[in-house]
Amino acid sequence: MGGFGHGPAVPAEAEDMVLAARNARYGRWLFLLYFVIYAGFVGLNAFAPQTMAINIAGIHLAVWYGLALIVTAMVLAMIYVWLCRRPSA
Repeated sequence: MGGFGHGPAVPAEAEDMVLAARNARYGRWLFLLYFVIYAGFVGLNAFAPQTMAINIAGIHLAVWYGLALIVTAMVLAMIYVWLCRRPSA
């Protein structure tokens, strides 16, 4: 009769510390890039709100910038996944 243990069905995969460090480095750089873009958004809203009120195609720049932030986050996430899936050199 099998045991009633709640552990994983397969043994844990060994973690490559070099690979984990490389992936963390990619994550930090991509986060820093996104942080700079987001800081620009916050800075414009805080110190130049009249700039965010500019209409482009009938929509305020703040809305365009906000949508660009969402799209940028998605693109950076895809880039991160692509970079992390590459085999280590």
